[in-house]
Amino acid sequence: MDTFDTIIVGAGSAASVVAARLAEDGKRSLCVLEAGPPDTNPYIRIPAGFMKTLFDPSVTWQFKTEASEHIAGRQLPLVQGRTLGGSSAVNGGLIVRGQPIDFDTWAERGNPGWGYADVLPYFKRFENRMDGNGYKGDEGYRGCEGALPVTIQPFPDELCEAFMDTAAACGMPRNPDYNGRVQLGTGRYQTAILDGKRVSAAKAFLKPAVARGKVDLRTNAQVTRIRFEGKRAVGVDYIDAGGQTRSLNARNGVVVSAGVINSPKLLQLSGIGPASLLQQHGIAVVHDLPAVGEGLRDHYSPRVVFRAKGADSINNHMGAFKLGIQFLKWLTGQPSFLGLSPGICHAFGKTDPSLPVPDFTFIFAPASWKLGAVGVMDDFPGMTCGVWRQRPESTGYVRITSNDARAMPLVNPMYMSHAEDRRILIAALKIARKLFATQPIARYVEMETLPGPQVQSDDEWLDFARRFGGTSYHPVGSCRMGQASDPFTVVGPDLKVHGVEGLHVVDSSVMPTIPSANTYAASLMIGEKGSDLILGKPPLPRAQL
Repeated sequence: MDTFDTIIVGAGSAASVVAARLAEDGKRSLCVLEAGPPDTNPYIRIPAGFMKTLFDPSVTWQFKTEASEHIAGRQLPLVQGRTLGGSSAVNGGLIVRGQPIDFDTWAERGNPGWGYADVLPYFKRFENRMDGNGYKGDEGYRGCEGALPVTIQPFPDELCEAFMDTAAACGMPRNPDYNGRVQLGTGRYQTAILDGKRVSAAKAFLKPAVARGKVDLRTNAQVTRIRFEGKRAVGVDYIDAGGQTRSLNARNGVVVSAGVINSPKLLQLSGIGPASLLQQHGIAVVHDLPAVGEGLRDHYSPRVVFRAKGADSINNHMGAFKLGIQFLKWLTGQPSFLGLSPGICHAFGKTDPSLPVPDFTFIFAPASWKLGAVGVMDDFPGMTCGVWRQRPESTGYVRITSNDARAMPLVNPMYMSHAEDRRILIAALKIARKLFATQPIARYVEMETLPGPQVQSDDEWLDFARRFGGTSYHPVGSCRMGQASDPFTVVGPDLKVHGVEGLHVVDSSVMPTIPSANTYAASLMIGEKGSDLILGKPPLPRAQL
């Protein structure tokens, strides 16, 4: 049986950072186990290839939420990455940190060392902020020596400019760097894309460590349980590509970094979780920890769609000939929509001008997609604006359904179950409609196709949101961080699992609350800070703001 100092379960965003940092001094033997295949799918390198990979079960976990009355009885896909890089190999690649209040709230919830001034140096450590115009942002807030390129992709577009000009006219001023001093405003998204090619966490962090011979990486290796001696994690069992069960030993411990759904699932399968749930499935209880799997949150996002006129739209380039031209441009490093994320522009705003910080996000693309046909574009030129509340309070769960690691768990973020989520989302949707009726974007609107002008009252807006909203793919919080005395937490501020030894969780599942942002950047930050905690290093000096 092979033995390593540390075993890392998962090869996603946070895991890639942890593996790279733990391998830096070459003093530790490391094994990284990834349930999915190598990241050789050609669509992974193409940012717009998410339309192909997102629902490809060979590189993604095809999780679905439970049906819920709050979303009109629907089940929604809640896909997660299942390849090297995890979701960073299949997501939009947007780099959005959130607001200081997000992380200060974490600290206030019993997590010293996780306030904004504490985590900002870790955000800076992983990034290399670069811009073709020479703008790197405020050096007090931005990093330029990290492994992950953070760029704004060149894509001149009349509709994008009109959207940003209109958002500015509606109280969301042009903001050159929402990851800097202030988030409020509009601009183009920053992305982990370089020269039109996706740079996943695996490419930036994990693969260089593997290439240096410091990491034993095993793909197609689904971990089925963590093994314990008493209450100390001493190894794992996993199923290899041939279906054989294999075991590994860990001298120092196990790091679970399998993602917001698979991390709590693995803990439960291994005997850590609500005792009643474990006993129901015949699993011996190692430690009764009721919060494992509880606390799941996600950004729920309906979208408003408009048929465009008088300007170009990505929809106009979907014929075989024009798509071929875009591919050739992408292949030769020229600006192409194939090198873009699904969201190109943002607007962070307030439903009430008296609020101190934004409470909603608009994500804009000069394109539209057919209803019920994910990844299939409309036959007409369109524009889409996704809308979501930044800090939703609806809270759900992840729960195993079997002691078989291959069985899908129950997943339910309980979208829109909280009244305040419904109120703020309705207000934000109304602001979105008003924006598209304002110049200069209004001159490019032929008609609103979704939800359509028939939707007017709050009840009609709510019904529309229930029936047509979906995930933003930002789930967090199923292994929340906090003090052991807090019954709603799973790990401490040191990311060690309560009540056992030799076991850390390091991924988006530990977030106590959801950030006002896409969660990729915060997951990388957790990987950075988590690796220092595992290594016993002193924290980076707090930012002086």
